[in-house]
Amino acid sequence: MTPLEKIARAAKAASRRLAVAPTAAKDKALLAIASALELKASEILAANAEDVAEATSLKLARPLVDRLKLDRAKLREMAEGVRAVAALPDPSGRVLARTLLDDGLELVRVSCPLGVLAVVFESRPDAVTQIGALALKSGNAVVLKGGREASRSASALVRVIHEALACSTEIPVESVSLVGGREDVDRLLLLDDCIDLVIPRGGNALVRYVQEHTRIPVLGHAEGICHVYVDAAADPEKAIAIVHDSKLQYPAACNAAETLLVHRDAAPRLLDRLLETLRTAGVELRACDRTRALAPTIAMKAATDDDWRTEHGGPTLSVKLVDSLDDAIEHVNRYGSGHTDAIVTEDAAAAERFLDSVDSASVFHNASTRFADGFRYGFGAEVGISTSKLHARGPVGLEGLVSTKYKLYGTGQIVATYSGEHARPFKHAKREIH
Repeated sequence: MTPLEKIARAAKAASRRLAVAPTAAKDKALLAIASALELKASEILAANAEDVAEATSLKLARPLVDRLKLDRAKLREMAEGVRAVAALPDPSGRVLARTLLDDGLELVRVSCPLGVLAVVFESRPDAVTQIGALALKSGNAVVLKGGREASRSASALVRVIHEALACSTEIPVESVSLVGGREDVDRLLLLDDCIDLVIPRGGNALVRYVQEHTRIPVLGHAEGICHVYVDAAADPEKAIAIVHDSKLQYPAACNAAETLLVHRDAAPRLLDRLLETLRTAGVELRACDRTRALAPTIAMKAATDDDWRTEHGGPTLSVKLVDSLDDAIEHVNRYGSGHTDAIVTEDAAAAERFLDSVDSASVFHNASTRFADGFRYGFGAEVGISTSKLHARGPVGLEGLVSTKYKLYGTGQIVATYSGEHARPFKHAKREIH
Protein backbone atom coordinates (compact mmCIF):
# COMPACT_ATOMS: atom_id res chain seq x y z
CA MET A 1 0.00 0.00 0.00
CA THR A 2 1.41 3.38 -1.01
CA PRO A 3 1.66 6.30 1.46
CA LEU A 4 -1.16 8.04 -0.42
CA GLU A 5 -3.42 5.00 -0.14
CA LYS A 6 -2.70 4.84 3.59
CA ILE A 7 -3.74 8.49 3.96
CA ALA A 8 -6.93 7.91 1.94
CA ARG A 9 -7.87 4.78 3.92
CA ALA A 10 -7.18 6.56 7.20
CA ALA A 11 -9.45 9.37 6.03
CA LYS A 12 -12.15 6.82 5.19
CA ALA A 13 -11.92 5.34 8.68
CA ALA A 14 -12.00 8.84 10.18
CA SER A 15 -15.09 9.72 8.14
CA ARG A 16 -17.01 6.86 9.76
CA ARG A 17 -16.24 8.21 13.21
CA LEU A 18 -17.02 11.75 12.13
CA ALA A 19 -20.40 10.67 10.76
CA VAL A 20 -21.59 9.83 14.28
CA ALA A 21 -19.66 12.52 16.18
CA PRO A 22 -21.94 14.80 18.23
CA THR A 23 -22.33 18.40 17.14
CA ALA A 24 -20.79 19.67 20.38
CA ALA A 25 -17.58 17.71 19.74
CA LYS A 26 -17.28 19.07 16.20
CA ASP A 27 -17.89 22.64 17.36
CA LYS A 28 -15.34 22.32 20.16
CA ALA A 29 -12.74 21.06 17.67
CA LEU A 30 -13.45 23.96 15.31
CA LEU A 31 -13.09 26.54 18.08
CA ALA A 32 -9.79 24.93 19.06
CA ILE A 33 -8.59 25.22 15.45
CA ALA A 34 -9.57 28.90 15.31
CA SER A 35 -7.62 29.65 18.49
CA ALA A 36 -4.62 27.67 17.23
CA LEU A 37 -4.53 29.70 14.01
CA GLU A 38 -4.18 32.89 16.03
CA LEU A 39 -1.70 31.38 18.46
CA LYS A 40 0.54 30.04 15.68
CA ALA A 41 0.24 33.11 13.43
CA SER A 42 4.00 33.79 13.30
CA GLU A 43 4.77 30.22 12.29
CA ILE A 44 2.14 30.25 9.53
CA LEU A 45 3.18 33.65 8.19
CA ALA A 46 6.84 32.65 8.09
CA ALA A 47 5.97 29.63 5.95
CA ASN A 48 3.77 31.78 3.73
CA ALA A 49 6.53 34.37 3.27
CA GLU A 50 8.78 31.65 1.88
CA ASP A 51 6.06 30.59 -0.58
CA VAL A 52 5.50 34.18 -1.71
CA ALA A 53 9.24 34.82 -2.12
CA GLU A 54 9.63 31.72 -4.28
CA ALA A 55 6.54 32.54 -6.35
CA THR A 56 7.87 36.06 -6.93
CA SER A 57 11.33 34.82 -7.90
CA LEU A 58 9.77 32.40 -10.38
CA LYS A 59 7.81 35.34 -11.85
CA LEU A 60 4.46 33.60 -11.40
CA ALA A 61 1.37 35.51 -12.56
CA ARG A 62 0.42 38.47 -10.36
CA PRO A 63 -3.13 37.19 -9.63
CA LEU A 64 -1.66 33.89 -8.42
CA VAL A 65 0.81 35.65 -6.12
CA ASP A 66 -1.96 37.89 -4.77
CA ARG A 67 -4.11 34.86 -3.90
CA LEU A 68 -1.13 33.26 -2.20
CA LYS A 69 -0.32 36.07 0.25
CA LEU A 70 -1.31 35.93 3.91
CA ASP A 71 -0.95 38.56 6.62
CA ARG A 72 -2.15 38.89 10.21
CA ALA A 73 -5.41 40.48 9.15
CA LYS A 74 -6.08 37.63 6.72
CA LEU A 75 -5.25 35.05 9.38
CA ARG A 76 -7.70 36.72 11.77
CA GLU A 77 -10.34 36.52 9.03
CA MET A 78 -9.54 32.83 8.56
CA ALA A 79 -9.91 32.16 12.29
CA GLU A 80 -13.20 34.08 12.39
CA GLY A 81 -14.36 32.09 9.38
CA VAL A 82 -13.77 28.85 11.29
CA ARG A 83 -15.69 30.23 14.27
CA ALA A 84 -18.52 31.27 11.96
CA VAL A 85 -18.79 27.69 10.69
CA ALA A 86 -18.84 26.39 14.27
CA ALA A 87 -21.79 28.69 14.99
CA LEU A 88 -23.87 27.35 12.10
CA PRO A 89 -26.50 24.61 12.54
CA ASP A 90 -25.21 21.08 11.99
CA PRO A 91 -26.44 19.95 8.55
CA SER A 92 -25.97 16.25 9.30
CA GLY A 93 -28.40 14.02 11.19
CA ARG A 94 -31.43 16.23 10.55
CA VAL A 95 -34.81 14.58 10.03
CA LEU A 96 -36.05 15.79 6.64
CA ALA A 97 -39.27 13.77 6.27
CA ARG A 98 -41.34 11.14 8.09
CA THR A 99 -43.88 8.90 6.38
CA LEU A 100 -46.14 6.33 8.04
CA LEU A 101 -46.21 3.50 5.49
CA ASP A 102 -48.54 1.47 7.70
CA ASP A 103 -49.27 1.00 11.39
CA GLY A 104 -45.93 0.20 13.03
CA LEU A 105 -43.95 0.87 9.83
CA GLU A 106 -42.37 4.33 9.58
CA LEU A 107 -39.93 5.67 6.97
CA VAL A 108 -37.63 8.53 8.02
CA ARG A 109 -35.40 10.49 5.63
CA VAL A 110 -32.33 12.00 7.31
CA SER A 111 -29.32 14.03 6.18
CA CYS A 112 -25.90 12.36 6.35
CA PRO A 113 -22.29 13.22 5.41
CA LEU A 114 -20.90 12.34 1.99
CA GLY A 115 -17.83 10.60 3.45
CA VAL A 116 -14.39 11.63 2.19
CA LEU A 117 -13.77 14.77 0.14
CA ALA A 118 -10.66 15.23 -1.99
CA VAL A 119 -9.99 18.91 -2.65
CA VAL A 120 -7.39 19.97 -5.21
CA PHE A 121 -6.63 23.68 -5.02
CA GLU A 122 -4.04 26.04 -6.40
CA SER A 123 -2.58 29.11 -4.74
CA ARG A 124 -5.05 30.04 -1.98
CA PRO A 125 -3.86 28.77 1.43
CA ASP A 126 -7.06 30.04 3.07
CA ALA A 127 -8.78 27.17 1.23
CA VAL A 128 -7.23 24.86 3.85
CA THR A 129 -9.16 26.38 6.75
CA GLN A 130 -12.36 27.09 4.81
CA ILE A 131 -12.64 23.56 3.47
CA GLY A 132 -11.32 21.91 6.63
CA ALA A 133 -13.91 23.71 8.77
CA LEU A 134 -16.82 22.93 6.45
CA ALA A 135 -15.78 19.29 6.15
CA LEU A 136 -15.52 18.79 9.92
CA LYS A 137 -18.81 20.55 10.68
CA SER A 138 -20.69 18.46 8.10
CA GLY A 139 -19.09 15.24 9.32
CA ASN A 140 -16.82 14.62 6.33
CA ALA A 141 -13.12 13.80 6.26
CA VAL A 142 -11.04 15.71 3.72
CA VAL A 143 -7.83 15.02 1.81
CA LEU A 144 -6.27 18.27 0.61
CA LYS A 145 -3.90 18.63 -2.34
CA GLY A 146 -2.54 22.15 -2.62
CA GLY A 147 -0.51 23.66 -5.42
CA ARG A 148 3.27 23.58 -5.23
CA GLU A 149 3.35 27.36 -4.86
CA ALA A 150 1.40 27.10 -1.56
CA SER A 151 3.09 23.96 -0.20
CA ARG A 152 4.77 25.50 2.86
CA SER A 153 1.68 27.53 3.81
CA ALA A 154 -0.65 24.54 3.46
CA SER A 155 1.68 22.30 5.46
CA ALA A 156 1.89 24.83 8.28
CA LEU A 157 -1.89 25.24 8.38
CA VAL A 158 -2.59 21.49 8.41
CA ARG A 159 0.04 21.02 11.11
CA VAL A 160 -1.77 23.59 13.27
CA ILE A 161 -5.12 21.86 12.60
CA HIS A 162 -3.63 18.49 13.63
CA GLU A 163 -2.28 19.98 16.86
CA ALA A 164 -5.76 21.30 17.68
CA LEU A 165 -7.49 18.00 16.81
CA ALA A 166 -5.00 15.98 18.85
CA CYS A 167 -6.74 17.30 21.97
CA SER A 168 -10.09 15.82 20.89
CA THR A 169 -11.14 12.29 21.82
CA GLU A 170 -14.01 12.20 19.30
CA ILE A 171 -12.60 13.92 16.19
CA PRO A 172 -9.74 11.95 14.59
CA VAL A 173 -6.61 13.83 13.49
CA GLU A 174 -6.89 11.96 10.17
CA SER A 175 -10.11 13.88 9.46
CA VAL A 176 -7.96 16.51 7.72
CA SER A 177 -4.91 15.43 5.73
CA LEU A 178 -2.59 16.90 3.13
CA VAL A 179 -0.81 15.26 0.21
CA GLY A 180 1.85 16.79 -2.02
CA GLY A 181 3.33 16.26 -5.45
CA ARG A 182 1.73 16.49 -8.89
CA GLU A 183 1.77 12.70 -9.24
CA ASP A 184 -0.41 12.44 -6.13
CA VAL A 185 -3.26 14.16 -7.96
CA ASP A 186 -3.40 11.38 -10.56
CA ARG A 187 -3.26 8.68 -7.91
CA LEU A 188 -5.84 10.39 -5.75
CA LEU A 189 -8.28 10.56 -8.66
CA LEU A 190 -8.11 6.76 -8.98
CA LEU A 191 -9.11 6.04 -5.38
CA ASP A 192 -12.84 5.76 -5.97
CA ASP A 193 -13.09 3.16 -3.21
CA CYS A 194 -11.99 5.77 -0.64
CA ILE A 195 -12.95 9.18 -2.04
CA ASP A 196 -16.62 10.14 -2.38
CA LEU A 197 -16.35 13.59 -3.98
CA VAL A 198 -13.57 15.54 -5.70
CA ILE A 199 -13.61 19.34 -5.55
CA PRO A 200 -11.11 21.17 -7.80
CA ARG A 201 -10.53 24.81 -6.88
CA GLY A 202 -8.51 26.62 -9.48
CA GLY A 203 -8.33 27.59 -13.12
CA ASN A 204 -10.06 26.09 -16.11
CA ALA A 205 -7.14 23.77 -16.91
CA LEU A 206 -7.14 22.23 -13.42
CA VAL A 207 -10.89 21.63 -13.35
CA ARG A 208 -10.95 20.13 -16.85
CA TYR A 209 -8.03 17.87 -15.97
CA VAL A 210 -9.75 16.57 -12.84
CA GLN A 211 -13.05 16.01 -14.66
CA GLU A 212 -11.33 14.02 -17.40
CA HIS A 213 -9.18 11.81 -15.15
CA THR A 214 -11.54 10.38 -12.52
CA ARG A 215 -14.66 8.25 -12.10
CA ILE A 216 -15.35 9.97 -8.78
CA PRO A 217 -18.10 12.63 -8.85
CA VAL A 218 -16.62 16.12 -9.34
CA LEU A 219 -18.05 19.36 -7.91
CA GLY A 220 -16.79 22.64 -9.27
CA HIS A 221 -16.74 25.16 -12.07
CA ALA A 222 -14.40 25.26 -15.03
CA GLU A 223 -14.60 28.99 -15.68
CA GLY A 224 -15.90 32.21 -14.15
CA ILE A 225 -17.05 34.22 -17.15
CA CYS A 226 -19.35 36.64 -15.32
CA HIS A 227 -21.36 39.49 -16.85
CA VAL A 228 -22.80 42.80 -15.77
CA TYR A 229 -25.62 44.03 -18.01
CA VAL A 230 -26.47 47.74 -17.79
CA ASP A 231 -30.08 48.00 -18.88
CA ALA A 232 -31.87 50.91 -20.61
CA ALA A 233 -33.46 51.79 -17.26
CA ALA A 234 -30.22 51.68 -15.26
CA ASP A 235 -29.37 54.33 -12.71
CA PRO A 236 -25.98 55.73 -13.88
CA GLU A 237 -24.49 56.05 -10.39
CA LYS A 238 -25.47 52.50 -9.46
CA ALA A 239 -24.16 51.21 -12.78
CA ILE A 240 -20.74 52.83 -12.34
CA ALA A 241 -20.38 51.62 -8.74
CA ILE A 242 -21.54 48.06 -9.47
CA VAL A 243 -19.40 47.62 -12.59
CA HIS A 244 -16.34 49.05 -10.84
CA ASP A 245 -16.79 46.75 -7.83
CA SER A 246 -17.58 43.69 -9.97
CA LYS A 247 -14.40 44.15 -11.99
CA LEU A 248 -11.92 45.68 -9.58
CA GLN A 249 -12.78 44.76 -5.99
CA TYR A 250 -10.74 41.56 -6.57
CA PRO A 251 -10.03 41.06 -10.31
CA ALA A 252 -8.48 37.60 -9.84
CA ALA A 253 -11.61 36.13 -8.25
CA CYS A 254 -13.81 33.72 -10.20
CA ASN A 255 -16.83 35.96 -9.51
CA ALA A 256 -15.22 39.10 -10.93
CA ALA A 257 -16.95 40.51 -14.02
CA GLU A 258 -15.29 39.69 -17.34
CA THR A 259 -17.83 41.17 -19.77
CA LEU A 260 -19.84 44.40 -19.62
CA LEU A 261 -23.02 44.61 -21.70
CA VAL A 262 -24.62 48.02 -22.18
CA HIS A 263 -28.07 48.66 -23.68
CA ARG A 264 -27.87 51.07 -26.63
CA ASP A 265 -30.44 53.39 -24.99
CA ALA A 266 -28.35 53.64 -21.82
CA ALA A 267 -25.14 54.44 -23.70
CA PRO A 268 -25.75 58.18 -24.29
CA ARG A 269 -26.35 58.72 -20.56
CA LEU A 270 -23.48 56.80 -19.04
CA LEU A 271 -21.12 55.01 -21.45
CA ASP A 272 -18.38 57.67 -21.55
CA ARG A 273 -18.35 58.14 -17.77
CA LEU A 274 -18.46 54.43 -17.09
CA LEU A 275 -15.61 53.57 -19.44
CA GLU A 276 -13.50 56.53 -18.34
CA THR A 277 -13.89 55.46 -14.70
CA LEU A 278 -12.66 51.98 -15.58
CA ARG A 279 -9.74 53.25 -17.70
CA THR A 280 -8.66 55.64 -14.95
CA ALA A 281 -8.64 52.68 -12.54
CA GLY A 282 -6.27 50.81 -14.85
CA VAL A 283 -8.67 48.50 -16.66
CA GLU A 284 -7.78 47.42 -20.20
CA LEU A 285 -10.94 47.59 -22.32
CA ARG A 286 -11.64 45.32 -25.28
CA ALA A 287 -14.76 46.61 -26.98
CA CYS A 288 -17.02 45.93 -29.92
CA ASP A 289 -16.96 48.32 -32.92
CA ARG A 290 -20.17 50.10 -31.85
CA THR A 291 -18.81 50.81 -28.37
CA ARG A 292 -15.55 52.19 -29.77
CA ALA A 293 -17.46 54.39 -32.21
CA LEU A 294 -19.61 55.85 -29.42
CA ALA A 295 -16.60 56.58 -27.18
CA PRO A 296 -13.77 57.48 -29.60
CA THR A 297 -11.72 59.42 -27.04
CA ILE A 298 -11.30 56.42 -24.72
CA ALA A 299 -8.48 53.96 -25.48
CA MET A 300 -9.96 50.54 -26.25
CA LYS A 301 -8.76 47.51 -28.16
CA ALA A 302 -11.02 45.87 -30.73
CA ALA A 303 -12.76 42.89 -29.16
CA THR A 304 -12.65 39.50 -30.88
CA ASP A 305 -15.09 36.64 -30.51
CA ASP A 306 -12.60 34.96 -28.17
CA ASP A 307 -12.83 37.89 -25.74
CA TRP A 308 -16.46 37.03 -24.98
CA ARG A 309 -15.32 33.51 -24.03
CA THR A 310 -12.33 34.57 -21.91
CA GLU A 311 -11.92 34.64 -18.14
CA HIS A 312 -9.30 37.39 -17.96
CA GLY A 313 -8.52 36.90 -14.27
CA GLY A 314 -7.16 40.45 -14.02
CA PRO A 315 -7.88 44.11 -14.88
CA THR A 316 -9.20 43.46 -18.39
CA LEU A 317 -12.85 43.84 -19.38
CA SER A 318 -14.70 42.98 -22.58
CA VAL A 319 -17.41 45.51 -23.51
CA LYS A 320 -20.35 45.14 -25.89
CA LEU A 321 -23.33 47.26 -26.87
CA VAL A 322 -26.63 45.35 -27.13
CA ASP A 323 -29.95 46.38 -28.65
CA SER A 324 -32.32 44.83 -26.12
CA LEU A 325 -32.76 42.89 -22.90
CA ASP A 326 -33.28 39.74 -24.97
CA ASP A 327 -29.95 40.32 -26.75
CA ALA A 328 -28.23 40.63 -23.39
CA ILE A 329 -29.81 37.41 -22.10
CA GLU A 330 -28.89 35.59 -25.31
CA HIS A 331 -25.27 36.77 -25.06
CA VAL A 332 -24.93 35.71 -21.42
CA ASN A 333 -26.42 32.27 -22.05
CA ARG A 334 -24.25 31.79 -25.12
CA TYR A 335 -20.88 32.93 -23.79
CA GLY A 336 -21.24 32.72 -20.01
CA SER A 337 -20.05 29.88 -17.81
CA GLY A 338 -23.18 29.63 -15.66
CA HIS A 339 -21.39 31.19 -12.69
CA THR A 340 -22.68 34.68 -11.76
CA ASP A 341 -24.36 37.40 -13.82
CA ALA A 342 -25.95 40.72 -12.86
CA ILE A 343 -28.39 43.26 -14.28
CA VAL A 344 -28.41 46.95 -13.34
CA THR A 345 -31.86 48.45 -13.86
CA GLU A 346 -34.70 50.32 -12.19
CA ASP A 347 -37.21 48.31 -14.23
CA ALA A 348 -38.43 45.54 -11.91
CA ALA A 349 -40.05 43.56 -14.74
CA ALA A 350 -36.84 43.63 -16.80
CA ALA A 351 -34.84 42.56 -13.77
CA GLU A 352 -37.13 39.60 -13.10
CA ARG A 353 -36.97 38.50 -16.73
CA PHE A 354 -33.18 38.59 -16.61
CA LEU A 355 -33.06 36.65 -13.32
CA ASP A 356 -35.49 34.02 -14.62
CA SER A 357 -33.97 33.67 -18.10
CA VAL A 358 -30.22 33.69 -17.44
CA ASP A 359 -29.10 30.12 -16.81
CA SER A 360 -26.51 30.71 -14.10
CA ALA A 361 -25.97 29.53 -10.54
CA SER A 362 -26.25 33.11 -9.20
CA VAL A 363 -28.17 35.97 -10.83
CA PHE A 364 -28.26 39.44 -9.26
CA HIS A 365 -30.29 42.62 -9.58
CA ASN A 366 -28.51 45.90 -8.79
CA ALA A 367 -25.65 44.19 -6.96
CA SER A 368 -22.01 43.37 -7.65
CA THR A 369 -21.12 39.91 -8.96
CA ARG A 370 -18.58 39.74 -6.12
CA PHE A 371 -21.41 38.87 -3.71
CA ALA A 372 -21.33 35.29 -5.08
CA ASP A 373 -19.46 33.86 -2.13
CA GLY A 374 -20.27 31.35 0.59
CA PHE A 375 -19.34 33.67 3.45
CA ARG A 376 -21.37 36.56 2.00
CA TYR A 377 -24.31 34.20 1.48
CA GLY A 378 -24.20 33.33 5.17
CA PHE A 379 -22.75 29.83 4.70
CA GLY A 380 -19.77 30.56 6.98
CA ALA A 381 -17.43 29.67 4.10
CA GLU A 382 -17.51 27.60 0.94
CA VAL A 383 -15.70 24.58 -0.47
CA GLY A 384 -16.09 26.08 -3.93
CA ILE A 385 -18.62 27.32 -6.43
CA SER A 386 -20.46 24.79 -8.54
CA THR A 387 -21.96 25.47 -11.96
CA SER A 388 -23.37 21.96 -12.10
CA LYS A 389 -27.13 21.48 -11.82
CA LEU A 390 -26.81 18.21 -9.91
CA HIS A 391 -26.40 17.89 -6.12
CA ALA A 392 -25.23 21.44 -5.37
CA ARG A 393 -25.15 24.69 -7.35
CA GLY A 394 -23.58 28.08 -6.67
CA PRO A 395 -21.42 28.66 -3.58
CA VAL A 396 -21.29 25.31 -1.80
CA GLY A 397 -21.39 25.43 1.97
CA LEU A 398 -22.50 22.92 4.58
CA GLU A 399 -25.77 22.00 2.85
CA GLY A 400 -23.85 20.91 -0.24
CA LEU A 401 -21.71 18.49 1.76
CA VAL A 402 -24.47 16.21 2.96
CA SER A 403 -26.62 13.62 1.26
CA THR A 404 -29.62 11.66 2.54
CA LYS A 405 -30.38 8.18 3.77
CA TYR A 406 -33.66 6.43 4.58
CA LYS A 407 -34.30 4.73 7.91
CA LEU A 408 -37.20 2.29 8.03
CA TYR A 409 -38.58 1.39 11.47
CA GLY A 410 -40.77 -1.73 11.46
CA THR A 411 -42.38 -4.18 13.83
CA GLY A 412 -41.89 -7.39 11.84
CA GLN A 413 -43.51 -6.46 8.51
CA ILE A 414 -42.74 -8.38 5.31
CA VAL A 415 -43.36 -7.36 1.67
CA ALA A 416 -45.52 -10.45 1.01
CA THR A 417 -48.22 -8.88 3.18
CA TYR A 418 -48.49 -6.01 0.72
CA SER A 419 -48.45 -8.12 -2.48
CA GLY A 420 -50.91 -10.32 -4.31
CA GLU A 421 -54.70 -10.51 -4.58
CA HIS A 422 -55.39 -9.69 -0.93
CA ALA A 423 -52.57 -7.21 -0.46
CA ARG A 424 -52.75 -4.94 2.54
CA PRO A 425 -52.80 -1.27 1.39
CA PHE A 426 -50.16 1.25 2.38
CA LYS A 427 -51.20 4.38 4.29
CA HIS A 428 -48.34 6.63 3.04
CA ALA A 429 -49.31 9.27 5.60
CA LYS A 430 -46.97 12.22 5.94
CA ARG A 431 -46.08 12.85 9.55
CA GLU A 432 -44.91 15.92 11.38
CA ILE A 433 -41.14 16.42 11.57
CA HIS A 434 -39.92 16.86 15.15
